[in-house]
Amino acid sequence: MSSREGSRFDILGKIEKERLKRGWSEYTLAQNSSIAQSTISTWYIKKLQPSVASIEHICDGLGISLSQFFSDEKVNDIPKEQQELYDLWSKLTPEQRKNLINFLKSLNK
Repeated sequence: MSSREGSRFDILGKIEKERLKRGWSEYTLAQNSSIAQSTISTWYIKKLQPSVASIEHICDGLGISLSQFFSDEKVNDIPKEQQELYDLWSKLTPEQRKNLINFLKSLNK
């Protein structure tokens, strides 16, 4: 039996947890997710559930997949160094991720 059986997944709580894990403000999350900060604030004030499309934008901004968002677990079965890279990656902005990918590609030339 999963820990969520019989209970509802707390989407807003998960967004906040992921945002705070990165040390981001709502404004930073909004910028990285291409969603208006007022929209994000309204979700919390009115206790609204974001649409799937909005959750996808949030996940893109956070640098995680939808399945990672809805999972309670860290990436498993990977070496410690790769987990460290993943943890660092998840804290980068989309622009920083793009720059890192370009840098890594340049190392492989």
